[in-house]
Amino acid sequence: MFRGVNHIALDTKGRMAIPSRYREHLREEHEGELVVTVDRDVCLLIYPLSEWEEIERKLNKLPSFNRQARKLQRLLVGHATEVEMDGNGRVLLPGPLRDFAGLEKKVVLIGQGNKFELWDEGRWKEQRDAWMQEALDDEQLDLPAELESLSL
Repeated sequence: MFRGVNHIALDTKGRMAIPSRYREHLREEHEGELVVTVDRDVCLLIYPLSEWEEIERKLNKLPSFNRQARKLQRLLVGHATEVEMDGNGRVLLPGPLRDFAGLEKKVVLIGQGNKFELWDEGRWKEQRDAWMQEALDDEQLDLPAELESLSL
């Protein structure tokens, strides 16, 4: 399970050091193999390869004549790039994906259970603040039926 917020600096080559608390698990369970792809929120998604392969199978089973499904396949599968952790626990993020998400020096890695989201630090702060404000402004959140019984 990946969770938590991690502030990270990219080096001049576009490499990111995976936080040490995740490295051993990623090496032992996933051989340090990851997949990076785009997300519609203008961040990157980072999956262990085995997790990504499951998502990819589901995406490939979507009906090819459905326009929304094709768009999703083109974006997620089309941009999916395999990366591998080096001996120092770093991964090289491909330039086009860094450009897509506007990643320069300061980034934020957000654990999301089976994957990570990688955000430009400034964009992350803006989005986080906007989401918090929305939650405070809404008297009643519009939750999907599956979440209405969730108790925190």
